[in-house]
Amino acid sequence: MSLTRPADPVPWPGGARAAASFTFDVDAESAVLAASPAAAGRPGVLSHQAYGPLTGLPRLLRILARQAVRSTFFVPGFTAHRHPDAVQAIADAGHEIAHHGYLHEPLIGVDPAAEAEILDRGLDALEQVAGVRPAGYRAPMWELTYDSPRLLVERGFLYDTSLMDADVPYELATGLAAAPSIVEIPVHWGLDDWEQYCYLPGLSGSGLIETPAKAVELWRAEYEAMRREGGCFVLTLHPFLSGRPGRAAALEGLIEYVAGAGDVWLAPLGDIARHVRGLALSPRHLSRP
Repeated sequence: MSLTRPADPVPWPGGARAAASFTFDVDAESAVLAASPAAAGRPGVLSHQAYGPLTGLPRLLRILARQAVRSTFFVPGFTAHRHPDAVQAIADAGHEIAHHGYLHEPLIGVDPAAEAEILDRGLDALEQVAGVRPAGYRAPMWELTYDSPRLLVERGFLYDTSLMDADVPYELATGLAAAPSIVEIPVHWGLDDWEQYCYLPGLSGSGLIETPAKAVELWRAEYEAMRREGGCFVLTLHPFLSGRPGRAAALEGLIEYVAGAGDVWLAPLGDIARHVRGLALSPRHLSRP
């Protein structure tokens, strides 16, 4: 059997045609500090990022409450330490909290020991601040290493959501006999608000900032196609970007539209991962060329 075979189709609960999840990366200051430690000396840049936990996040939590939708929030450990009240508000609202590194560290070229230290530091922070042991992980910038699946299952993670090679979740092989796979829930750059909205001079973006109408048009088209294909639509959002008023209003329209579909299962990623684990799918392999 080829190690690079396509993912198996996934039947969804209750006869649903497809699945969907709205997810949020609460990067706050961590994303820019990891990319450029010198950004610590740029109050304007830091204020752009702090908008997320201070202003955008409360607005998004209100939207999710109005729509009766539970979501998954990926929280770097640094964010938990710097903004504990914001992270606690996520937990208090009944949403899933998942792992997103400590300082949003890029993992390219990082050895297994250093990656393990980052994972453990992030786990400790989420335990200290929110009292949670997360089931899910999203690699900063979606950059897994070949060691990541093994390191994650050794720490009790159920799922990862960082890879892009399928439209449905699947079991990703770890190479361990005791825990042979981790559930992988695919993502894509086209379903991320960073490419639509983010501009920080000298740090990120081209200077072209799209309108909320254009962004939602793109995401809705992808959602409709994924619905027809029976896939799993995962939208990645950042409170410092999509939490701004006009963008949040447009996003609420999309959430309401998806939530109103009678044939789509809208759920946090943890629920989706537990469903997939119950299907006993044969693991696929992430093999180095």
